[in-house]
Amino acid sequence: MKFGIYEFYNIFQPALRKRRFQLFLDVFQPTASTRILDVGGFVGDWKNAGVTSSVTCLNVEPASGQPTTGRIVYETGDGRNLKYADQSFDIVFSNSVIEHVGAFQDQQRFAAEVRRVGRQVFVQTPNRWFFIEPHFVTVFVHYLPWSLAKRIIRFCSFRGVFRSGDTVNLKQLADELGLLSFRQVKELFPDCEIHREKLFGLTKSFVAVRRDPPNAAGKLESAGHARL
Repeated sequence: MKFGIYEFYNIFQPALRKRRFQLFLDVFQPTASTRILDVGGFVGDWKNAGVTSSVTCLNVEPASGQPTTGRIVYETGDGRNLKYADQSFDIVFSNSVIEHVGAFQDQQRFAAEVRRVGRQVFVQTPNRWFFIEPHFVTVFVHYLPWSLAKRIIRFCSFRGVFRSGDTVNLKQLADELGLLSFRQVKELFPDCEIHREKLFGLTKSFVAVRRDPPNAAGKLESAGHARL
């Protein structure tokens, strides 16, 4: 039986994403009138999400295979240069995208655009210092300076060894990655609460959350999540 990165993800990812999306629902409680922009998302991510809001999925990939479904539409574009007016969406959502957009200057542009276009913000990214690197599935190698780590991570990682069903160019993936620390996430999203997503009792990811001022303070605590 062949086993690759996607089979590995299927062991852990569904539960993690379900918990993360529940945080999103608990914080924002989107309704049919809520306008959501998902930067880096796909139509399939929202089809059975149990959300009645209108959702615009924006991605750099061509629209082929991403049909409009009425309330969910797909558009091509660059998260570093969004084509929408200021605060034209109620919520801008982004899951594991900002670490792929390029150098820190590109990440600054991405974060600024997300905060400009959305009245509220929900942006997740892996923790640079979690002991497992999630894209290649290796331990500790990414603690090295990234200029060195990206040269060897392709050859000493789960993804580098088990390639079943995986057509991703690993060199290109390593070149584009820019994992972020808490300090950097806070710098990119200074007006956001930074939620720490835990796995094995350690911080696996960060979620930058900005809510409208009228929303009840402490909603994260009431949902069982700490404001950090």
